[in-house]
Amino acid sequence: MKILLVEDEVRVVQFVQKGLREEGHAVDVSYDGEEGEFLGEVNDYDLIILDLMLPKKNGLVVCRELRDRGVATPVLMLTARDSVEDKVRGLDAGADDYLVKPFAFEELLARVRALLRRRSETRSPVLTLADLELDPMSRMVTRGGKAIRLTTKEYALLEYMMRNPRKVLSRTLIGEHVWDMNFDPESNVIDVYISHLRAKVDKGFDRELLHTLRGQGYILTDQDLAH
Repeated sequence: MKILLVEDEVRVVQFVQKGLREEGHAVDVSYDGEEGEFLGEVNDYDLIILDLMLPKKNGLVVCRELRDRGVATPVLMLTARDSVEDKVRGLDAGADDYLVKPFAFEELLARVRALLRRRSETRSPVLTLADLELDPMSRMVTRGGKAIRLTTKEYALLEYMMRNPRKVLSRTLIGEHVWDMNFDPESNVIDVYISHLRAKVDKGFDRELLHTLRGQGYILTDQDLAH
């Protein structure tokens, strides 16, 4: 999933970003409220983790203005304030959950999973292309009824492609959504993961679903393509 972290404490950013990336999420970071609000509005995130006390514009204002603009992305608000009144203010501003600092990463991760699960429930519960199926709830992938074991990043890449079937996805798009906005498009990391994914998804099956379009990008499709 693609997550926006808006936090001005460098140590917290490093701690959270590292942990979320290890779980396979792409994480963009902003260190102030104005930029965080801009990124949250113009980009399609699955979750926004938003600190309450931020330079330039505080988290309450950012959350309220995003909701006013129709941004429905789930928001997990972080704060050092633990009074009931502060929690109510955050929830009333449009936040979906509230976590008080300091926190254990395991608790943050559990809340992230709950919010992402809730978001997945509003989308197609099972993604299907031909005989390939991916269940976002269980994170199970099968083809022709046969289970396919994927690494965390392979799963993230396949889920992104299955949410965009029959579309040509450029290296830049894949990098930004599966890694983050600072991904180097000149890196061969995507080629490596596509190769690994193709070996697991297509090898041993009559029809190839994952294709490389030279000079354009990659496509997951059940339609015949000219080679």
